[in-house]
This record gives sequence, C-alpha cells and structure tokens, in this order.
Amino acid sequence: MRKNLGFRAWYYFRQGWSTYFAFILAAVNTMVTTYYLAIEKALFLKSMFPTFGVYLGVWIGVGVPLLVVIGYIHFKRSAAYAAEADVGVEANPYAYKLPPGFTKIVVFPMYLLMTSMLLKLSKNEKLSDDDLVSLTEIQKNLKLLIDGGYIDKPTYLGRK
Repeated sequence: MRKNLGFRAWYYFRQGWSTYFAFILAAVNTMVTTYYLAIEKALFLKSMFPTFGVYLGVWIGVGVPLLVVIGYIHFKRSAAYAAEADVGVEANPYAYKLPPGFTKIVVFPMYLLMTSMLLKLSKNEKLSDDDLVSLTEIQKNLKLLIDGGYIDKPTYLGRK
C-alpha cells in the first residue's frame, strides 16, 4: 500500500473535489451568474423571477427533477453508461485475475478442491487425507465468512 499512497491520495482528492467541492461551487456559480448577469438585465425574465430566491426555488423545483430524469436516462436508457462500464472493466486488473480476499482464499480453492474430488470420485478413487484436511479448512473459512468474519482483512482494517 505504501508504494500506492500517492496515487490513493490523488484518487481521494479527485473524488472529494469533483463530487463535493467543484459540484457545489459550480452549481452556486451557475445560478448566481445566470441570475445576476442574464435575468436582471432582461426585463421579461426579471418579471418572472423578481428575486434570486424565486429563481432559486424554480431552479430547485424544476431543474433538480429534470436533472434526475436526465441522470436516469444516462444510466438506464442510453449506451453511454454501458460504454463507461466497459472502459472501467477493461482498465480494472481484477477483471482478469482473482481479487484478493475471500474469493481468492476460500471460494476458488473450494472450486478447485470440488473438481479434484469429482475427478477422483468419477474414477472410483478414495479421497486422500490431504483432501479431507483441505476440505475441513475451507469449511472453517466458509463458516467464518458466514458468521461475518474476515478472511485476509483489507489493509485499511489491519492485517491478521
């Protein structure tokens, strides 16, 4: 994790900036700019929005629901989100290898053990003591996960 600390900090900074700071600042800037530079100068618009509070209320009442609908269309009805998801999957290294944690430590070893046992059973071979020990260990790990425990804790929670 230490070698990625700079990249992690950069990622968290960008998330905080774009999701919270820049978004709120841009919304306030847009509303103030449009009202004081456009609406106050145009008499017909000034009669519709006599104060900034009225403009803000209309913006919240009409603009927010409209933007929710546009966001819904972006995610559910357009190909744009699917293309974004494709790029995210292609860039994600864990789309092509096992992610760390329970998948790598419990689930796929269980699959490997199950296929090994199926092959042995299909050849009428007995399970070895090592197979039974491996199976018992995987069962303990599965029980731990089912009970809400951790397998190979994430670095932010501290290692075992």
